Amino acid sequence: MQNDFTPTAFDIASLVAGQEETLTSSDSKPLAVVLASGGMDSCVTIAKAVRDFEAALLHVNYGQRTEQRELEAFNGIADHYRVAKHRRLLVSIEHLLRIGGSSLTDRNIEVADAREKRQGIPNTYVPFRNANLLAIAVSWAETLGAEAVFIGAVEEDSSGYPDCREAFFQAYQLVIEHGSKNEHSLRIHTPLIHMSKTEIVLEGVRLRAPLELSWSCYRNEQKACGTCESCVLRLGGFRGAGIEDPIPYE
Repeated sequence: MQNDFTPTAFDIASLVAGQEETLTSSDSKPLAVVLASGGMDSCVTIAKAVRDFEAALLHVNYGQRTEQRELEAFNGIADHYRVAKHRRLLVSIEHLLRIGGSSLTDRNIEVADAREKRQGIPNTYVPFRNANLLAIAVSWAETLGAEAVFIGAVEEDSSGYPDCREAFFQAYQLVIEHGSKNEHSLRIHTPLIHMSKTEIVLEGVRLRAPLELSWSCYRNEQKACGTCESCVLRLGGFRGAGIEDPIPYE
């Protein structure tokens, strides 16, 4: 699949003149745990978090098809923001692989191509994944004394996953308030929740997020397939922004 969008990606310094954001955070800032999958949305979420917080990045492997490529993306983005090694946590949760029920974790279920008029929840939904991820993030945040947990969930322009809805995170905030220590006020931040993919791309450009290091494809680890739902949403975002997606596609 060819990319024919213009202008070229990230040769756009003039678009963000005077709007550069600080790449690294200061020890004087409060601490936040940021869930960092290595995808575009989490990349932009990190860029937003480091403006006001010292970032600790959490990456979770759960047996997904592109696990190694996502880990590579995570490390590249963490290096870009110069996040210290002791502020990076890599966790493997095999139970989501063993539970299955998703084409991302079960190789017997084919990852479907994106369909504009698809009804219902796609088979790439991993049952209750975000609840599992948030539980780990909150545990680490409590241990670190962090004040915030960031997650790059998107409701309006995502695949329709139930655990990406704002109501889900509002409910989970109550779980934190009732089920964790009260020494620190710990809040969930979902800065992209009501943004479209085009708005996310433009925000990433504005913040100089390293989108070229991110990876979104559900199928492949070398060249993105361009036809799975995640690829199609990402490409649509870049197309809407008038910018070429910098990652390789088949």
